[in-house]
Amino acid sequence: MTVKVVLGVSGGIAAYKACELLRRFTESGHDVTVVPTAAALEFVGAPTWAALSGKPVSAEVWSGVHEVPHVRIGQSADVVVVAPATADLLAKAAHGLADDLLTNTLLTARCPVVLAPAMHTEMWEHPATQANVETLRRRGAVVIEPAEGRLTGADSGKGRLPEPAEIFDLVRAVLDRGPDMRPDLAGRKVVVSAGGTREYLDPVRFLGNRSSGLQGYALARTAAARGAHVTLVSANVSLADPAGVSVVRVETTDQLREAVVAATATADAVVMAAAPADFRPVSVSEAKIKKADDGSAPAIELVQNPDILAEISRDRAREGAVVVGFAAETGDASGSVLDLGRAKLARKGCDLLVVNDVSGGAVFGSTDNEAVILGADGAAVEVPHGTKTALAHVIWDEVARRFP
Repeated sequence: MTVKVVLGVSGGIAAYKACELLRRFTESGHDVTVVPTAAALEFVGAPTWAALSGKPVSAEVWSGVHEVPHVRIGQSADVVVVAPATADLLAKAAHGLADDLLTNTLLTARCPVVLAPAMHTEMWEHPATQANVETLRRRGAVVIEPAEGRLTGADSGKGRLPEPAEIFDLVRAVLDRGPDMRPDLAGRKVVVSAGGTREYLDPVRFLGNRSSGLQGYALARTAAARGAHVTLVSANVSLADPAGVSVVRVETTDQLREAVVAATATADAVVMAAAPADFRPVSVSEAKIKKADDGSAPAIELVQNPDILAEISRDRAREGAVVVGFAAETGDASGSVLDLGRAKLARKGCDLLVVNDVSGGAVFGSTDNEAVILGADGAAVEVPHGTKTALAHVIWDEVARRFP
């Protein structure tokens, strides 16, 4: 199915990055109409947009008047994406101004609207901009949090346009919801952990696991697409930061625990998708452990790591917060995968437990997943084989149902 995308581009230096975003949409088979502002055309000319989209481009309502473009473009769109969205564009959209083709399109659109702000830190943090962002979110628009990093010139800070690949993935998460898409997590603060922790034996060796972080990142991305303020605690992954998400990087289980506990103080939901190591060495060698001449192996004494899921489930930092855990099980002589999952749910004390059958290494590193979501209330939701994004949406559906 061809998706009709309107790509709005406003007048910021990051307009050049929208060329890559446009390329991703067109190469995925989408029908893209580019609607730049007059200021955007000072950064990237109309011929570039026309060549990349395969369509004529105009910033004015007076071009092709017989087709009523200021109404038709918004009415026929499946999604409107504005990248970059400047402070000026956000202000006009929040106040319903319509002085060019893009702002007219935003007023007539009845589809999901995704705005990717990019501006200097001071402009983003100004109370006027923040008020405009809250107004737009309250009306149902998805306003992505800007990234932190190098800005124009030598400046650095929050206000950088997220990478086009991550904006594209977030828009896909929006489209995955289809006509049911609405920012149902707007105003909610959520914490997601992802990846696998490392417990060092010496400066170069560690105990670890096979977690890729893909499911946790899908959870963070879809939460942002549904309007949440997302903190992602990321342990040892090689993935790009999801658009609109605050990322805290950790290595060890102790660091993961510290970051998660700190972030849960104001969280409405915590999803522990990371795979913390169950054990760590009692001591860590300051120098690389050498092979012994006699061929003997060193004895490594282990101690159990803290149980983060059980701790945050027991000591709720916020009344009514929903806590979600994951269980990667293979089944054994003591019970099936679901038997072990139900026992873990009772033992951990969380509200939901996502149970994966990882027999034979399934799930790890794959873009697909399947699971059963068990609830402390006795619910059991089977999620068939599909993308990790699809599973993430079902998990957030179950979380949203449990909010007070």
